[in-house]
This record gives sequence, structure tokens and C-alpha cells, in this order.
Amino acid sequence: MSDTLTLTVDTQNGETGDIVIKMRPDLAPKHVEQISMLAKDGFYDGLVFHRVIDGFMAQGGCPDGTGMGGYKKQIKAEFNKHPHLRGVCSMARSSNPNSASSQFFICLDDAQFLDGQYTVWGEVESGMDVVDNIPKGEPPRYPGKIVKATVS
Repeated sequence: MSDTLTLTVDTQNGETGDIVIKMRPDLAPKHVEQISMLAKDGFYDGLVFHRVIDGFMAQGGCPDGTGMGGYKKQIKAEFNKHPHLRGVCSMARSSNPNSASSQFFICLDDAQFLDGQYTVWGEVESGMDVVDNIPKGEPPRYPGKIVKATVS
């Protein structure tokens, strides 16, 4: 399908690997628009996965690498009915539901307790093995890095 948007995340976990994410503007158009713009502007390039919990999720997209930073523009929540299953990509946020900006997470396992509380915006199409190998920790001692994020 020619109108399918994908986000390719080139990572470095000891060796380089790509995570290819099918973005879902049908579920979260404003979130996909912001992630696409940030990727095209190079915002994600060089950032780390700062919070990776085995059996739960891998979180990145914080410009400070701490989980406390983000892009200047926050996005109103676009909660949807898509379940948080393994490989689902969703937006991180603070206690304010409308505070998502640049941080996102990829579910490593079923996390349906998050359904309806976080905005699902994509699904991993390939490279889930790469996601599984992102170093674990809060923060990881040697965090996995987003070398480059591109939209196609």
C-alpha cells in the first residue's frame, strides 16, 4: 500500500539493527504527524532508550535521556481501542493525559492494563528481535541508542 507510513529506527545494541514500525494515523493522526515531523527533523537521532523493563516495555524519545524531557509541543490524547500487545507502540506521558510530546514505548509483552490510558500510534512490523535485545534497566547501564529515525 503506497500510503502506508513507516518509521524505521536504526538502533545500536552492540550491533546495528532496524526496528520497522507501521504507523497508524487511523488511530492517532496527531501523534503520527508529530512523530513523523520529529523524525524528519532529526530529533530522535542519537537519543537513548532510557527505561527498559523486561517483560513490559522499552521507552525512548527523551532528549535529556532521563525520562523527564520532551519536545516543546504536547499533544492532546488520542486514546483508542487498540490493545497494548507485544510490538505495539504507544506514547509515554506524565499524569496529565494530554502531555505526550516525543517519548514513546514499545511493548515487549502484553500490557493491556494500559489500554485506554495511553495513545497507541503504531505496531512493529519487523525487528522485534532488536527490540527484545535493547539493554534493560531504569536507566540501563549501557543504554541502547536510536542512531537514526526515518519516515517513509
